[in-house]
Amino acid sequence: MPEGHTIHRLAADLDDRFGGRPVRADSPQGRFEAGAALVDGRTLSAADAHGKHLFLGFDGPAGGDWIHIHLGLYGSFRHGAGRPPAPVGQIRLRLATDEAPFAYAELRGPNTCELITDEARRAVGERLGPDPLRADADPDRAWARISRSRTTVAALLMDQKVVAGVGNVYRAEVLFRHAIDPYRAGRDLTRAEWDAIWTDLVELMREGVRDNRIDTVRPEHTPEAMGRPPRVDDHGGEVYVYRRAGMPCHICGEEVRTAPLAARNLFWCPACQRS
Repeated sequence: MPEGHTIHRLAADLDDRFGGRPVRADSPQGRFEAGAALVDGRTLSAADAHGKHLFLGFDGPAGGDWIHIHLGLYGSFRHGAGRPPAPVGQIRLRLATDEAPFAYAELRGPNTCELITDEARRAVGERLGPDPLRADADPDRAWARISRSRTTVAALLMDQKVVAGVGNVYRAEVLFRHAIDPYRAGRDLTRAEWDAIWTDLVELMREGVRDNRIDTVRPEHTPEAMGRPPRVDDHGGEVYVYRRAGMPCHICGEEVRTAPLAARNLFWCPACQRS
Protein backbone atom coordinates (compact mmCIF):
# COMPACT_ATOMS: atom_id res chain seq x y z
CA MET A 1 0.00 0.00 0.00
CA PRO A 2 1.43 3.44 -0.89
CA GLU A 3 2.53 5.47 2.10
CA GLY A 4 1.59 9.08 2.67
CA HIS A 5 4.51 10.63 0.81
CA THR A 6 3.36 8.90 -2.40
CA ILE A 7 -0.17 10.32 -2.09
CA HIS A 8 1.12 13.84 -1.41
CA ARG A 9 3.38 13.68 -4.44
CA LEU A 10 0.49 12.38 -6.54
CA ALA A 11 -1.70 15.28 -5.37
CA ALA A 12 1.02 17.76 -6.34
CA ASP A 13 1.47 16.15 -9.76
CA LEU A 14 -2.28 16.14 -10.47
CA ASP A 15 -2.62 19.75 -9.33
CA ASP A 16 0.27 20.71 -11.63
CA ARG A 17 -1.35 19.02 -14.65
CA PHE A 18 -5.04 19.75 -14.04
CA GLY A 19 -5.33 22.46 -11.39
CA GLY A 20 -7.42 25.45 -12.44
CA ARG A 21 -8.42 23.78 -15.72
CA PRO A 22 -11.69 22.28 -17.00
CA VAL A 23 -11.33 18.50 -16.94
CA ARG A 24 -13.08 15.77 -18.89
CA ALA A 25 -13.95 12.82 -16.66
CA ASP A 26 -15.28 9.39 -17.51
CA SER A 27 -15.24 5.84 -16.18
CA PRO A 28 -14.35 3.35 -18.94
CA GLN A 29 -14.90 0.51 -16.47
CA GLY A 30 -18.34 1.87 -15.63
CA ARG A 31 -18.13 1.54 -11.83
CA PHE A 32 -17.77 5.31 -11.33
CA GLU A 33 -19.85 6.40 -14.31
CA ALA A 34 -22.39 8.47 -12.36
CA GLY A 35 -19.75 10.29 -10.30
CA ALA A 36 -17.58 11.01 -13.34
CA ALA A 37 -20.57 12.43 -15.20
CA LEU A 38 -21.25 14.90 -12.38
CA VAL A 39 -17.76 16.43 -12.54
CA ASP A 40 -17.19 16.10 -16.29
CA GLY A 41 -16.28 19.49 -17.77
CA ARG A 42 -15.87 21.19 -14.39
CA THR A 43 -12.72 22.92 -13.17
CA LEU A 44 -10.40 21.02 -10.87
CA SER A 45 -9.91 23.54 -8.07
CA ALA A 46 -7.70 21.54 -5.73
CA ALA A 47 -5.81 18.28 -5.32
CA ASP A 48 -5.20 17.55 -1.66
CA ALA A 49 -3.90 14.67 0.45
CA HIS A 50 -4.40 13.66 4.06
CA GLY A 51 -2.48 10.56 5.03
CA LYS A 52 -3.24 7.88 2.46
CA HIS A 53 -6.39 9.64 1.21
CA LEU A 54 -6.45 11.71 -1.99
CA PHE A 55 -9.08 14.38 -2.63
CA LEU A 56 -9.77 16.03 -5.99
CA GLY A 57 -11.93 19.15 -5.63
CA PHE A 58 -14.22 20.49 -8.36
CA ASP A 59 -15.94 23.88 -8.51
CA GLY A 60 -19.67 23.97 -9.05
CA PRO A 61 -22.62 26.38 -8.96
CA ALA A 62 -23.96 24.83 -5.74
CA GLY A 63 -20.60 24.52 -4.01
CA GLY A 64 -17.72 22.14 -4.28
CA ASP A 65 -17.60 18.39 -4.74
CA TRP A 66 -14.68 16.08 -4.09
CA ILE A 67 -13.59 12.80 -5.58
CA HIS A 68 -12.31 10.83 -2.60
CA ILE A 69 -9.73 8.18 -3.52
CA HIS A 70 -7.96 5.59 -1.40
CA LEU A 71 -5.67 3.36 -3.42
CA GLY A 72 -5.60 0.50 -0.94
CA LEU A 73 -3.31 -2.42 -1.66
CA TYR A 74 -3.86 -2.69 -5.40
CA GLY A 75 -4.81 0.76 -6.67
CA SER A 76 -2.67 2.87 -8.99
CA PHE A 77 -3.08 6.36 -10.43
CA ARG A 78 -0.92 7.03 -13.46
CA HIS A 79 -0.71 10.19 -15.50
CA GLY A 80 0.96 11.33 -18.67
CA ALA A 81 1.27 14.10 -21.24
CA GLY A 82 -0.72 14.20 -24.47
CA ARG A 83 -4.17 12.93 -25.26
CA PRO A 84 -5.34 9.79 -23.45
CA PRO A 85 -4.76 6.50 -25.24
CA ALA A 86 -7.58 4.05 -25.89
CA PRO A 87 -8.66 2.54 -22.55
CA VAL A 88 -6.93 -0.70 -21.62
CA GLY A 89 -7.89 -2.74 -18.57
CA GLN A 90 -10.17 -1.77 -15.71
CA ILE A 91 -9.97 2.04 -15.56
CA ARG A 92 -12.21 3.28 -12.74
CA LEU A 93 -11.65 6.98 -13.49
CA ARG A 94 -10.00 8.79 -16.38
CA LEU A 95 -9.26 12.51 -16.40
CA ALA A 96 -8.15 14.48 -19.46
CA THR A 97 -7.78 18.06 -20.67
CA ASP A 98 -9.46 19.42 -23.79
CA GLU A 99 -6.85 22.08 -24.51
CA ALA A 100 -3.06 22.22 -24.70
CA PRO A 101 -1.00 21.39 -22.81
CA PHE A 102 -2.81 18.07 -23.02
CA ALA A 103 -2.63 15.68 -20.07
CA TYR A 104 -4.46 12.64 -18.79
CA ALA A 105 -4.61 10.43 -15.70
CA GLU A 106 -6.02 6.94 -15.18
CA LEU A 107 -7.09 5.34 -11.91
CA ARG A 108 -7.18 1.56 -11.59
CA GLY A 109 -8.12 -0.78 -8.76
CA PRO A 110 -8.67 1.66 -5.87
CA ASN A 111 -10.15 0.63 -2.58
CA THR A 112 -12.29 3.80 -2.64
CA CYS A 113 -13.42 6.10 -5.45
CA GLU A 114 -16.48 8.13 -4.51
CA LEU A 115 -17.95 11.59 -5.05
CA ILE A 116 -18.49 13.39 -1.75
CA THR A 117 -19.52 16.84 -0.51
CA ASP A 118 -17.43 19.43 1.33
CA GLU A 119 -19.00 18.29 4.59
CA ALA A 120 -18.12 14.65 3.94
CA ARG A 121 -14.58 15.69 2.99
CA ARG A 122 -14.19 17.39 6.36
CA ALA A 123 -15.62 14.34 8.14
CA VAL A 124 -12.99 12.08 6.57
CA GLY A 125 -10.24 14.44 7.70
CA GLU A 126 -11.61 14.59 11.23
CA ARG A 127 -11.43 10.79 11.51
CA LEU A 128 -7.74 10.79 10.60
CA GLY A 129 -4.80 11.56 12.83
CA PRO A 130 -2.33 14.36 12.15
CA ASP A 131 -0.36 13.98 8.93
CA PRO A 132 3.37 14.83 9.20
CA LEU A 133 3.23 16.28 5.67
CA ARG A 134 0.40 18.73 6.31
CA ALA A 135 0.98 22.28 7.54
CA ASP A 136 -2.09 22.03 9.79
CA ALA A 137 -0.87 18.86 11.56
CA ASP A 138 -0.97 18.90 15.36
CA PRO A 139 1.36 16.27 16.86
CA ASP A 140 -0.19 16.93 20.30
CA ARG A 141 -3.36 15.18 19.09
CA ALA A 142 -1.38 12.02 18.39
CA TRP A 143 0.53 12.29 21.66
CA ALA A 144 -2.71 12.56 23.64
CA ARG A 145 -3.71 9.11 22.37
CA ILE A 146 -0.28 7.49 22.40
CA SER A 147 0.57 8.58 25.93
CA ARG A 148 -2.53 6.87 27.36
CA SER A 149 -2.40 3.67 25.31
CA ARG A 150 -1.31 0.17 26.32
CA THR A 151 -1.05 -0.70 22.61
CA THR A 152 2.44 -1.17 21.18
CA VAL A 153 4.01 1.91 19.66
CA ALA A 154 4.51 -0.05 16.41
CA ALA A 155 0.76 -0.69 16.13
CA LEU A 156 -0.09 2.91 17.09
CA LEU A 157 2.10 4.31 14.32
CA MET A 158 0.19 2.22 11.78
CA ASP A 159 -3.21 3.33 13.11
CA GLN A 160 -4.36 6.05 10.71
CA LYS A 161 -6.62 7.50 13.40
CA VAL A 162 -3.48 8.20 15.46
CA VAL A 163 -0.97 9.27 12.78
CA ALA A 164 -2.06 9.57 9.15
CA GLY A 165 0.20 8.55 6.29
CA VAL A 166 2.73 6.38 8.12
CA GLY A 167 3.00 2.89 6.65
CA ASN A 168 5.07 -0.19 7.25
CA VAL A 169 8.36 1.24 5.98
CA TYR A 170 8.31 4.50 7.92
CA ARG A 171 6.99 2.67 10.99
CA ALA A 172 9.91 0.24 11.11
CA GLU A 173 12.56 2.76 10.16
CA VAL A 174 11.68 5.60 12.48
CA LEU A 175 11.57 3.24 15.48
CA PHE A 176 15.00 1.90 14.55
CA ARG A 177 16.43 5.39 14.08
CA HIS A 178 15.39 6.23 17.65
CA ALA A 179 16.37 2.87 19.19
CA ILE A 180 12.82 2.18 20.37
CA ASP A 181 11.59 -1.36 20.94
CA PRO A 182 8.53 -1.70 18.68
CA TYR A 183 6.74 -3.70 21.40
CA ARG A 184 6.86 -0.90 23.97
CA ALA A 185 3.46 0.38 25.00
CA GLY A 186 2.61 3.85 23.80
CA ARG A 187 2.20 5.07 27.38
CA ASP A 188 5.81 4.06 28.09
CA LEU A 189 7.19 6.55 25.57
CA THR A 190 8.48 9.83 26.93
CA ARG A 191 7.32 13.11 25.47
CA ALA A 192 10.88 13.79 24.30
CA GLU A 193 10.91 10.47 22.43
CA TRP A 194 7.59 11.25 20.74
CA ASP A 195 8.72 14.74 19.74
CA ALA A 196 11.87 13.25 18.18
CA ILE A 197 9.84 10.62 16.30
CA TRP A 198 7.45 13.24 14.94
CA THR A 199 10.23 15.59 13.84
CA ASP A 200 11.98 12.71 12.12
CA LEU A 201 8.80 11.62 10.32
CA VAL A 202 8.28 15.15 9.03
CA GLU A 203 11.80 15.30 7.61
CA LEU A 204 11.90 11.75 6.22
CA MET A 205 8.48 11.99 4.56
CA ARG A 206 9.27 15.37 3.00
CA GLU A 207 12.37 13.79 1.50
CA GLY A 208 10.16 10.94 0.26
CA VAL A 209 7.90 13.41 -1.56
CA ARG A 210 10.89 15.18 -3.08
CA ASP A 211 12.80 12.06 -4.16
CA ASN A 212 9.79 9.78 -4.82
CA ARG A 213 11.40 7.00 -2.76
CA ILE A 214 12.07 6.18 0.88
CA ASP A 215 15.63 6.61 2.15
CA THR A 216 16.13 6.42 5.90
CA VAL A 217 19.84 5.73 6.51
CA ARG A 218 21.97 8.55 7.85
CA PRO A 219 24.93 9.80 5.77
CA GLU A 220 27.43 7.73 7.76
CA HIS A 221 25.50 4.53 6.98
CA THR A 222 25.08 4.85 3.21
CA PRO A 223 26.65 2.18 0.97
CA GLU A 224 29.35 4.65 -0.06
CA ALA A 225 30.24 5.55 3.52
CA MET A 226 30.26 1.94 4.75
CA GLY A 227 31.74 0.31 1.66
CA ARG A 228 28.79 -2.08 1.34
CA PRO A 229 26.69 -3.00 -1.70
CA PRO A 230 23.60 -0.86 -2.27
CA ARG A 231 20.19 -2.27 -1.49
CA VAL A 232 18.52 -4.23 -4.27
CA ASP A 233 14.76 -4.18 -3.79
CA ASP A 234 11.68 -3.39 -5.85
CA HIS A 235 10.77 -0.66 -3.36
CA GLY A 236 14.13 1.10 -3.76
CA GLY A 237 15.75 3.31 -1.14
CA GLU A 238 18.32 2.64 1.54
CA VAL A 239 16.85 1.40 4.83
CA TYR A 240 18.01 -0.03 8.15
CA VAL A 241 15.60 -2.89 8.85
CA TYR A 242 12.60 -2.91 6.50
CA ARG A 243 12.51 -6.15 4.50
CA ARG A 244 15.99 -7.05 5.79
CA ALA A 245 14.96 -9.99 7.98
CA GLY A 246 17.85 -12.40 8.52
CA MET A 247 20.43 -9.87 7.34
CA PRO A 248 22.98 -8.22 9.65
CA CYS A 249 22.12 -4.85 11.15
CA HIS A 250 24.13 -2.04 9.54
CA ILE A 251 25.02 -0.72 13.01
CA CYS A 252 25.69 -3.70 15.27
CA GLY A 253 25.72 -6.76 13.00
CA GLU A 254 22.88 -8.50 14.88
CA GLU A 255 20.39 -10.37 12.70
CA VAL A 256 17.35 -8.27 11.80
CA ARG A 257 14.11 -9.92 12.91
CA THR A 258 10.57 -9.94 11.60
CA ALA A 259 7.16 -10.84 13.06
CA PRO A 260 3.52 -10.06 12.23
CA LEU A 261 2.11 -7.01 13.99
CA ALA A 262 -0.98 -4.96 13.17
CA ALA A 263 -1.62 -7.16 10.10
CA ARG A 264 1.77 -6.33 8.59
CA ASN A 265 5.29 -7.69 8.95
CA LEU A 266 7.31 -5.76 11.51
CA PHE A 267 11.11 -5.48 11.16
CA TRP A 268 13.53 -4.54 13.95
CA CYS A 269 16.98 -5.10 15.39
CA PRO A 270 16.80 -6.78 18.84
CA ALA A 271 20.17 -5.35 19.86
CA CYS A 272 19.74 -1.73 18.78
CA GLN A 273 16.10 -1.61 19.88
CA ARG A 274 16.26 -3.19 23.34
CA SER A 275 13.25 -2.94 25.62
